[in-house]
Amino acid sequence: MNSANGAAVVVGVDGSEPASRAVRLAAREAARRNRPLRVVHGFIWPLLRVPVSAPAQSPPGAGLRNQAEQLVAEAVREAEAECPGLRITGEIIDGEAAAVLLGESPTAAMVVLGDRGLGGFAALVVGSVAVQVASYADCPVLIARGTAHDGGPVVVGVDGSELSRPAVEFAAETASSRGARLHAVHAYTHPRSQGPGDMQPLVYDEGQLRGEEDRVLAESLAGVEERWPDVPVTREAVHARQVAALTTASRDAQLLVLGRQGRGELSGLLLGSVSQAMLHRSACPVAVVRAPD
Repeated sequence: MNSANGAAVVVGVDGSEPASRAVRLAAREAARRNRPLRVVHGFIWPLLRVPVSAPAQSPPGAGLRNQAEQLVAEAVREAEAECPGLRITGEIIDGEAAAVLLGESPTAAMVVLGDRGLGGFAALVVGSVAVQVASYADCPVLIARGTAHDGGPVVVGVDGSELSRPAVEFAAETASSRGARLHAVHAYTHPRSQGPGDMQPLVYDEGQLRGEEDRVLAESLAGVEERWPDVPVTREAVHARQVAALTTASRDAQLLVLGRQGRGELSGLLLGSVSQAMLHRSACPVAVVRAPD
């Protein structure tokens, strides 16, 4: 997580309703964390060599760049209305949306965006920009989707790997800033044999397996209650597939926090299969947290 002093919460806007939800979510997050909000619009038209200035004798506000300026100004006004007194700036940056937001991420405290934008295909539950930014950003990425239940917990998915530790810490810090409970979910399935062509369930002791998975969950949360004593912590080790367990947990949560990649996932995948699935299935906003290289 980028913890540099003064690092802003960055929100990407494109005039869509999902982007409008992201602006309101980003404003609240910036206020909670006492950080400025930076509203950014990726202005792709110059790259396509499309004229962006208004033609001669056009009415006021005509032209693609003027429209983009109005879009950013409206997003700034919306953020100000959501959180009066918040420090807010807006900027148009020439470039494709995902590239612009990724360029912001090394110095941002967090990047926030909607789950779909104006450029996404209607059939896609989550747009390509959201997936690209969640996959490559250098800071936590918050996707505005579903319904945030204000009285619900901050849910974090853990798998016992070091990759999930930054997600646990981000979730605990977020729960503290929101005055919320932290609910850690660890899902596990039957162990299976790994012989060639043989993926049958192994014979195992259910009680012993449950004890081992409870230990994995406890170790994943080690030190959290000491560092964030104001945060109530609940734990759930559930015999289920990760996506199913996290989808259920997201239904009454205010936020779901995941590591970018989990244990057992292919190292070549920058965004793990569980995290990508939850961008499509979560019933509440999703934060994806990158582990240090």
